[in-house]
Amino acid sequence: MTNLDWHNIKAAVWRPHSEKLKAIGRLDPVSLDSLVGIDEQKSALMQNTERFIRGEPSNHALLWGSRGTGKSSLIKALLNQYAEQGLRMLQIDKEQLHWLPEILDDLEDRPFRFVIFCDDLSFEVGEDSYKPLKTLLEGGLELPPEHVRIYATSNRRHLMPELQAENQLSKVVGDEVHYTDSLEDKLALSDRFGLWLSFYPASWDSYLTMVDVLFKDHTIEQQQLHQAAKQFAMRRASHSGRTAVQFYKSWLANKGA
Repeated sequence: MTNLDWHNIKAAVWRPHSEKLKAIGRLDPVSLDSLVGIDEQKSALMQNTERFIRGEPSNHALLWGSRGTGKSSLIKALLNQYAEQGLRMLQIDKEQLHWLPEILDDLEDRPFRFVIFCDDLSFEVGEDSYKPLKTLLEGGLELPPEHVRIYATSNRRHLMPELQAENQLSKVVGDEVHYTDSLEDKLALSDRFGLWLSFYPASWDSYLTMVDVLFKDHTIEQQQLHQAAKQFAMRRASHSGRTAVQFYKSWLANKGA
């Protein structure tokens, strides 16, 4: 595994074929100020991250909800905000989670705070690649590292599918629900994230506010801009933050044509 100079890089991504971390040279410049309509989620994750950087009690975080609502962008914006305070980030896909123990060994004794970013995290029936993640989240014989946190995004609140048969085999004893062993194991994975943040589809007003933020440095009549943005969104049957960015890039491309 490559011994990266974390003093001179802010982020890395795991490359499974070469079995090493690769430094990221071109980071997404997204800023916290540019993310609108998710103020509560932003505030909660910022507070958790600031506690983590200061060495105070902090949680692993699961950002779940609708697609295109800013989950991944929020995590990437944290790096741009806090890198100068010692925050570092590395991204790993779910298929490569079995490399987590080796990656953690490589991060030992580093004078930085590391967020391991798992984007679009979910598991299907029969997959067991989540097991190293469970160990990192809660530890085994060896306690999990204090200078590492997992920030994951998912479209699912529970990261593994719940089968109808499993729910049917669960039972109520007294006032308590007793889940089947298989369902209990699936729920336990999400439960290991101490901070859950929910993301919901944006309203039209929020969508247009996102568009205004993206176009703040451009001179264009607002009514005309909003009408074009709405038409763009309706063609895609989505008015999310992702759609706003796509509209902005499309506008730039057409302007330059």
